[in-house]
Amino acid sequence: MAMGRGSAATISLLILCLLVLQTEMVQSVPYTVGGKGGWTFNTVKWPAGKRFKAGDVLVFNYNSQFHNVVKVTAAGYKSCKTTKGAQVFKSGRDQIKLAKGQNFFICNVVGHCEGGMKIAVNAM
Repeated sequence: MAMGRGSAATISLLILCLLVLQTEMVQSVPYTVGGKGGWTFNTVKWPAGKRFKAGDVLVFNYNSQFHNVVKVTAAGYKSCKTTKGAQVFKSGRDQIKLAKGQNFFICNVVGHCEGGMKIAVNAM
């Protein structure tokens, strides 16, 4: 059975659309927060110059005896206070997927956030 040009073009377009969709879904990028030094003091400027997308993964490496990671609101970030219902991570090797928009993280151990152990990331 022969296929007409219209049918072949439609099938080709459908395959192309599926490939583009699949490529977008698997292109999340892992970022190690703080680079080689990991999640520690003075990481507040670490996101500068980086372009994040929703679905990218932040990898927080730290000593869980001394630090943690808390996903907070903008108010919690600004005040260095854990907000009600905040997600607390404490494995020392946390992987957190970014949501679209602003994402805020702090260490809520006394004095750590104030020492620059916090980041604000905007994911497109």
